[in-house]
Amino acid sequence: MNIETYRTIRENGQSEIEIKKSRFICFLKRIQDEEEAKQFIQQIKKEHWKANHNCSAYVLGFHNEIQRSSDDGEPSGTAGVPILEVLKKNQLINVAAVVTRYFGGTKLGAGGLIRAYSNATSTGLNEVGLVEGVFHQSLILTIEYPLLGKLQNYLELQQIVVKSIDYTDKINLTLMVPDSEKQQIEAALIDLLQGQVTIKHGAASYVEQPVTPISGPND
Repeated sequence: MNIETYRTIRENGQSEIEIKKSRFICFLKRIQDEEEAKQFIQQIKKEHWKANHNCSAYVLGFHNEIQRSSDDGEPSGTAGVPILEVLKKNQLINVAAVVTRYFGGTKLGAGGLIRAYSNATSTGLNEVGLVEGVFHQSLILTIEYPLLGKLQNYLELQQIVVKSIDYTDKINLTLMVPDSEKQQIEAALIDLLQGQVTIKHGAASYVEQPVTPISGPND
């Protein structure tokens, strides 16, 4: 059984905000397991060993079966959990976040810290972007040449992704359609082409499309 959709970050990256002269740098990375998450956190700590804190959180699994967070010396619950909550609010999977703080001389208080770490994480997500992966089935269509124009107009109208077109004695098109809609789309294509089409199933895979991040709770 395949999960129909998931959300994660579009790419690894970082961003920085400044609050009362404290620098908060958010680092984000796609991860596949806990070992990779731990290595990423240690890497940031090594690179920013002069920082006052390197707080972190990560989520793993299609249902966030693994959730971890660390305040790294900040008051309990003011850093790691806010970072984790922003990841969860955005329904992300397989993402690690580290927020590095260089203290600017002014204490922020518990509420200020929670807002700062939430905002740093939200800013990071906006910077790197999010994607939603939807499980797609590839459909391989074989048709005669006179039907191509009619089919292409339909596919464009329905915004169905054409992965490739192969011109031989007939035309072979490979389409990518959401797995949950494949039966309806197949039926519609057969109806459109009055049965003058053969359809085979190719490989299935996830197709990722950009989505808009959800802001942190204290933005």
